[in-house]
Amino acid sequence: MINVTIWNEYRHEKAEEKARILYPDGIHGYIAGFLGKQPDINVRLAALDDPENGLPQSVIDETDVMLWWGHMSHEEVLDTVVQRVTDAVWRGMGFIALHSAHFSKPFRALMGTSCSLKWRDGAKERLWRVNPAHPIARGIPEHFELPNEEMYGEFFDIPNPDSVIFLGWFNGGEVFRSGCAFSRGHGKVFYFQPGHETNPTYHNEYIQRIILNAVRWAKPEGKIGEITCPETPPLES
Repeated sequence: MINVTIWNEYRHEKAEEKARILYPDGIHGYIAGFLGKQPDINVRLAALDDPENGLPQSVIDETDVMLWWGHMSHEEVLDTVVQRVTDAVWRGMGFIALHSAHFSKPFRALMGTSCSLKWRDGAKERLWRVNPAHPIARGIPEHFELPNEEMYGEFFDIPNPDSVIFLGWFNGGEVFRSGCAFSRGHGKVFYFQPGHETNPTYHNEYIQRIILNAVRWAKPEGKIGEITCPETPPLES
């Protein structure tokens, strides 16, 4: 089993009618609905307003892959929680940052850059699969379209990814590295751009398939314990 924790601010769905209609149980609840149908995935939900932001050490220790959706309240995430999450990635936990989580504290800490970009709501996006051999691209066509999405455009201030899997083109002419994979310590990180809260992006079958593929790709091959810097004897005398 892959133990997945889906973290969400869970603020827009309470405050905005359109987001509430699309995701009545929250974005995290909707994602849990399709991931939880898989026999190899066990899902747990966490939200910003839960005690310890829903992520005490015990929950993180039991998590193989964490999905993170944040937008309007990044700065309310506790620094102690950010440290727990990043430490877990160094030790092998997978981390998937969704949409505006490009500006979340954990993702910026893992990237070590500003993670800034340009944006505009109300665009059509055509997603191109530019690395068809990558496991996250399995079962995804060469391109597909999202009629309504928030435009994210370059320059996207991130380190060079290990792989760019999806490239987004928008009908305003912009392009964006919409699906990027990274290695961090013993863990894997995937950033995926589509997913504005007032658009039905997560209802799309290909978006769901990409997220499922990313969870299976990011699962740990094996976690390590505490990270140390041990003094060791030489192998040869």
